[in-house]
Amino acid sequence: QVQLVESGGGLVQAGGSLRLSCAASGRTFSTYSMGWFRQAPGKEREFVATLRWNDDSTYYADAVKGRFTISRDNAKDTVYLQMNGLKPEDTAVYYCAARSGIGSRNYYTSAASYPYWGQGTQVTVSS
Repeated sequence: QVQLVESGGGLVQAGGSLRLSCAASGRTFSTYSMGWFRQAPGKEREFVATLRWNDDSTYYADAVKGRFTISRDNAKDTVYLQMNGLKPEDTAVYYCAARSGIGSRNYYTSAASYPYWGQGTQVTVSS
């Protein structure tokens, strides 16, 4: 069982930056693949970024590639999403998600692949 708590959201002007954090409980954090998703009002939850457990390799949605960076600190049981060059269309509630990665080297981009979710943190980008 993993519990996730996001923080770092807020209001920022277009072109600005934010860093989201997701603190995880549990003693096997390093064996979990992590993901970030977002959901804007009236829209479905969409994939943003994922980090593979075994080698920390990353995969991004086209909409954020080159602007966002996912990373982790296993010593702090925390995963981050550094967001640069923010745009008004990045406005959404951002969620982190986790799943055990043992036995797989896949990148998980579907929300259905993740059994553990945080409560979300609001990111608002003004134009």
